[in-house]
Amino acid sequence: MILEAAILNVREGATAAFEEAFGQAKSIIQSMPGYVSHQLQRCIEVHNQYLLLVNWESLEDHTVGFRQSPEYQEWKRLLHHFYEPFPNVEHYVAAFGNGIAQQGAAADAKKRRG
Repeated sequence: MILEAAILNVREGATAAFEEAFGQAKSIIQSMPGYVSHQLQRCIEVHNQYLLLVNWESLEDHTVGFRQSPEYQEWKRLLHHFYEPFPNVEHYVAAFGNGIAQQGAAADAKKRRG
């Protein structure tokens, strides 16, 4: 599983409209193949900042399946005009408990031993 993470800075004065638009847009992402779950969290310290976390079955489900789909155009239309600046999106895998991370940790341990 892949975790997509994006810090969303919403234009001043547009948070209510953004939240309403996200309420509409979430059905788009939820309908995509490979979508697992998502969270949209509002920052306590920075009132117009949000953290979007989306779990995907694979990186390609997000970068190809979603971003290259016709549905993504509607997602963009609903949400992208709220962002200032446009967010960076990063992808993560679990550090523990999956084969990729375990292989990386084993290789690191082997290097340390010598």
